[in-house]
Amino acid sequence: MFYIVPLFAIINMFLELKRDLMMLQQNSYRNERYMRWLRGSQDTTSTSRLIAIAILFLSLTSFCPNFIGAYLILLFSVFNSFRLIKAKYKKPLVFTNRARRIYIVASILAIILICVGAFAFGISGDIKSLLSTSAVVALGTYIASHVIIYIANILLAPVEKHINNGYYNDAARILSSMPDLKIIGITGSYGKTSTKHYLHRILSEKYDVLMTPGSFNTTLGVIRTIREYLKPYNEVFIVEMGAKQQGDIKEICDLVKPYMGIVTAVGEQHLESFKSIENVQRTKFELIDALPQNGVGIVNDDFPYVANRKVDNVECIRYAVNGTKNATYTAKDIVYDETGTQFTIVGGGKELRLHTRLVGECNISNLIAAVIIALRLDVPDEKIRYAVEKIEQVEHRLNLKRTPGGITIIDDAFNSNPTGSKMAMDVLSRFNKGKRIVITPGMIELGDKQYELNEALGVKIAECADVAIIVGEYNKEALLNGIKQGKMNKENVHAVASFNDAQRVLVSIAKAGDTVLYENDLPDTFK
Repeated sequence: MFYIVPLFAIINMFLELKRDLMMLQQNSYRNERYMRWLRGSQDTTSTSRLIAIAILFLSLTSFCPNFIGAYLILLFSVFNSFRLIKAKYKKPLVFTNRARRIYIVASILAIILICVGAFAFGISGDIKSLLSTSAVVALGTYIASHVIIYIANILLAPVEKHINNGYYNDAARILSSMPDLKIIGITGSYGKTSTKHYLHRILSEKYDVLMTPGSFNTTLGVIRTIREYLKPYNEVFIVEMGAKQQGDIKEICDLVKPYMGIVTAVGEQHLESFKSIENVQRTKFELIDALPQNGVGIVNDDFPYVANRKVDNVECIRYAVNGTKNATYTAKDIVYDETGTQFTIVGGGKELRLHTRLVGECNISNLIAAVIIALRLDVPDEKIRYAVEKIEQVEHRLNLKRTPGGITIIDDAFNSNPTGSKMAMDVLSRFNKGKRIVITPGMIELGDKQYELNEALGVKIAECADVAIIVGEYNKEALLNGIKQGKMNKENVHAVASFNDAQRVLVSIAKAGDTVLYENDLPDTFK
């Protein structure tokens, strides 16, 4: 008994350290973001931790016999270990080399704490006392697992900096060996990934093109792309640039030195870290500011905080779907049908009629930016038309599907923002054959505007949809209040705890001819 208790208590501790490391990884290994998540998630006061604190308190009191405390620790450790093992995550921990280093250091710190605690408080010195005390200390270590991961990350910071500097220098060396490589940067509050894919498809008609894969849009992601994927025969390198704070995009630009850059949008996203939309604007335009004198900036004038930003360091081409007085390229004659979208790009002294399988003004906007670059790089019109016709929808970004049962699915689950969600709702509103159903947990990382903007989304849902399924607690109140203001029938509004519950509701109400919009899917850090 006394041998088993500390064993399970330590196993439980290790499993919790792994979960905390996963959350640190989802917060880009940045301690300030990790602490912000801790404050917002209330993970430190979760039910399991409160139970553990209660058991720890009982075990330390004189009126609780040792064997009762041991049984309580054992029961909790076994139950919680199974819970952690069975838990499913949308973005599980990836044991990268960095993650392994942090986990090893955190584990060593935890073992040291347990050993020191066991010998310090195991007063009698006999083995039973040591084992009992070690179980109690292991439980306390479980409770403090966040702190241990935090400290491990701090201790490894100099090591990680040294390693990253080596990777950075190697990537810089590779780029310097390819002076003819055309490097194109893409950034924006939203639309940058889709634009990257569309540009890659079009330019591939003439050039050997590499783009940063997946969400490799940080400095380390770009470095990894260069070191692992960039080949001497590549002619164009498309670099997606993401940012969570000021200076992030400049850091990438200092490495890759793009000569063309696209700013797709500046909007209310990641306001928790940026604090203001003005800071978002400054950060996104770090790309344009970094371009050489002979460079070209392509910016989306559909967004006020792009349109009002003066650009005088390089040639600036402005584009807009609906047209603005300063836009050089616009779209006209937009027609939606069951095959996708037909539209005409007007600008640069020519008109180019195109057809795409994509839907929504946001996709047209992204295509305009890609076509402008293609025209500047002398891709023939017929090749542009062919490529645009063949472009596939990017997964989870207004991705249109049809089920065998005749239900249309609009998958916009990757990320949601005020502008993107409005566009998605507008697309949904165009489908009127059956019921229009939206499933959403709302939007995140909006700082002080979190409630206001999700409430506005609720109003938009009531305007464009017939049925709303609200997922989770995070934005529930704001969304339901907005839907109520929009006067959607109460019987058509469903609030559920998880996406699994949402699917069960959907199965019970959806019929052939209905259209279902999945708008956002919150990561594990917002559960």
